[in-house]
Amino acid sequence: MLLLALDTATPAVTVALHDGTDVIASSSQVDARRHGELLLPAVDRVLAEAGLELDAVTGIVVGIGPGPYTGLRVGLMTADTFGLALGIPVHGLCTLDGLAYAADIEKGPFVVATDARRKEVYWARYADSRTRLTDPAVDRPADIADRVAGLPAVGAGALLYPETFPRAHEPEHVSAAALAALAAEKLAAGEELPAPRPLYLRRPDAQVPKNYKVVTPK
Repeated sequence: MLLLALDTATPAVTVALHDGTDVIASSSQVDARRHGELLLPAVDRVLAEAGLELDAVTGIVVGIGPGPYTGLRVGLMTADTFGLALGIPVHGLCTLDGLAYAADIEKGPFVVATDARRKEVYWARYADSRTRLTDPAVDRPADIADRVAGLPAVGAGALLYPETFPRAHEPEHVSAAALAALAAEKLAAGEELPAPRPLYLRRPDAQVPKNYKVVTPK
C-alpha cells in the first residue's frame, strides 16, 4: 500500500504519503488564496522526499470537506485526475474526521469546528478521535452554543469563537498525514471509505442571476 493523501478544504494545502504502516513524507502550507498554485508543487516535494515517482502510488485519499467551494474543488479535481491517469482508486474522507483523528482525544465527547466564513463554522460532534456522532453541519456559533457547551473543541473555527468554544485548542487545520493514517487504518480493517464527492453544505458565493433584464433594440 502506498497512499497519497491531500486536502484543500481549509486554508491548509496539505499532502502526505503513507506506506500502510507509517507516514513517510508530508508537507503543509497555510495560504487560503493559493490552493491551486501550491498543491502540485507540494505533491512533487513529498514524492521527492520519499524518493518515489507518482506511478508508485496505489491509492489516493482526498479530504471531501466540508469546505468553501473554490478551495475544496482544487483537491478533489486533482485527486480525480491522478486516479484516472494512474488507474488507481480514489477514496474520500471527511476533513473534520482528519482533524478529530489528529486531536487524538481518547475520551469524548468533543467537537471539531473549522472556519466556514460568513461568521459560521463547519462542525461535528465526536465520541472519540475515530467516531463521529453527528453529520457535518454549518451554523453560526451562537446558534449551537447549547449543543457544544462545556465540550473540548479543536480546529480553526473553535479557536476563532472562544465565546462558544472556551475549551478550544490545536490542531488548527487538518493535516494530510492524519488523513492518510486514518484512511490506512480504515482500509486495513476492511472499511469502505466515502466517495470522493464534495461536502459543500451550502451554495457557492458566485451564482447565476435568477432574473435577467430584458433589453430590446429600438
